[in-house]
Amino acid sequence: MAFVAAERREFDGMLRKAERVRKLDWPIRFARMAWVNGEPIVLVANGPGPRLAGWAVEIARKHQELRGLVSTGFCGALNPALEPCDIFVATEVIGVTHALTVPRSGSYERQKSGKLLSIDRVVSSAAEKTNLRKTGADAVEMEAAAVAAKAAEWNLPFFCVRVVTDTATESFPLDFNQMRDAEGRFSRIKILTAALRRPGSVLPGLVKLNERCKDASQALGDFIVNASF
Repeated sequence: MAFVAAERREFDGMLRKAERVRKLDWPIRFARMAWVNGEPIVLVANGPGPRLAGWAVEIARKHQELRGLVSTGFCGALNPALEPCDIFVATEVIGVTHALTVPRSGSYERQKSGKLLSIDRVVSSAAEKTNLRKTGADAVEMEAAAVAAKAAEWNLPFFCVRVVTDTATESFPLDFNQMRDAEGRFSRIKILTAALRRPGSVLPGLVKLNERCKDASQALGDFIVNASF
């Protein structure tokens, strides 16, 4: 089973609970083999958006025989009922015809489900979230559609398990679309430069977001290691 995220930090919660973690020398930003509950899994992350996610999945399949694909990581809430660190299990990716498989997870208190919107941009403002809610989606992220397309192409089961980092009424302190480099990855230099230009308004927001992401990654890891895919 291959788990596909955008950033390494989205796997932090899983890695804390995994065993026999081994770095893989693959031509993408992050690739690990690990064992969870006695089963081997592959973790890959190559940056945000469909192109980079598709590349990561292609590399994983080139090196490993896969029995399924899981799109995972952070997501933003469009549905006001979703709270930070809620686990969001997608039952549909809007515009994607490949059926989703829902993991068996028992009665996880903070598990929510619904429709997911997958687009190649960061939804940075509450106003944009309100507009996208009109699509019928409950949450939004950037890679699931590309991973689903590969699963359909290869006739593999597809899962999508995300964790909420920002609510429907919250805006980010920066427009992260402007913080991406030529390949589409987030540039730490651009983010730092933008933060230093407006330290009073931007830095506190980035610190809050960073702490939220740490908690969200832990919640995601707790869910995944106790679920069956």
